[in-house]
Amino acid sequence: MSALHVFVPPDASSLLRRMVEKTVGQTPFLRIQNDIALPDLRDKKLLIAVEISKAGFSMPAAQLITRLYDTGADSLSGASAVLLLHSPNEFYTKSMASNLVFLLNQLGCRFPGHPVIDATGSLMNFSTWQKTMDMSLEEICLENCSALGRRFLNEYPNQIKKPRILALHSSSSRTSNTLMLWNMVKKGLEGCEIQEFHVENGKVLDCIGCSFRTCIHFSKQHSCFYGGVMVEEIMPAIENSDAVVWICPNYNDAVSANLTAVMNRLTALYRRIPFYAKSMYAVIVSGNSGSDTLAKQLIGALCVNKGFSLPPRFCITATANDPGAIMHIPGVEASASDFARLLLTETRK
Repeated sequence: MSALHVFVPPDASSLLRRMVEKTVGQTPFLRIQNDIALPDLRDKKLLIAVEISKAGFSMPAAQLITRLYDTGADSLSGASAVLLLHSPNEFYTKSMASNLVFLLNQLGCRFPGHPVIDATGSLMNFSTWQKTMDMSLEEICLENCSALGRRFLNEYPNQIKKPRILALHSSSSRTSNTLMLWNMVKKGLEGCEIQEFHVENGKVLDCIGCSFRTCIHFSKQHSCFYGGVMVEEIMPAIENSDAVVWICPNYNDAVSANLTAVMNRLTALYRRIPFYAKSMYAVIVSGNSGSDTLAKQLIGALCVNKGFSLPPRFCITATANDPGAIMHIPGVEASASDFARLLLTETRK
């Protein structure tokens, strides 16, 4: 087993320290003392605890990340990590989590599905768990930390000889720079089973927000309240895939409405099967800037919330505005080839 390294900030609250203790359990670990004398963290397992200030910042976390970036672009190659976060109020835990996961992922760090336990000031974010667990909010928080630790410390990627890859998009094949970039990536995916699905306008209605009981009922029927192409084609395709590639043009710094509806409707499938063994990737093209915003949105929705595994450097991004402009970016085909090689390498681990 890779050595476990733990970072606990000097300003950690008593609750955050208890969360760390529960996550680690009896596992021996090495403490990351500060950001100055960092050990070699490549191929290690990392537990990073973050105490968030009232204003939504964490200087110790920022200093740690900065030091890792100064160390080099491969400073976390082969590493995997989970996060514990505590906020003094009801804000910032999810935005901080998505930002940190993105930053660490770009350095080569992988994340298991559901890699974050976040505790808000009131702990009310654990209140829904009380519907099925006869515990106090703090007990539920600590129990979830313990469960995360057991899963993380004993989880390793599966080896897949012939990955089944599903690509989801809602773009026009004639004008979409994002689809053109995906087609470049696809050229390098030899030996894979690739299925593409075009989510057409109006074909996938957004989630109606059924009650937990109703959602479970439809989930057991392999269905959903709305039914339609989501139940008949997209959910079975996701269930049968090893990796899902989300092809996302930047629409007003957000994932398109059609793909957002797909993510929201995944709850019915999520109630029935875990997504831990499925990897998520993304192809993101922005007209000017903001590709990282979409990447973080995907991380929050699909890895942190739905439990998809996040392989290292999970997204390829580009900036291209006019139709076909992607074809004129210097080195774009080499970047696409590198991304395809990474996807094959990581999916087959």
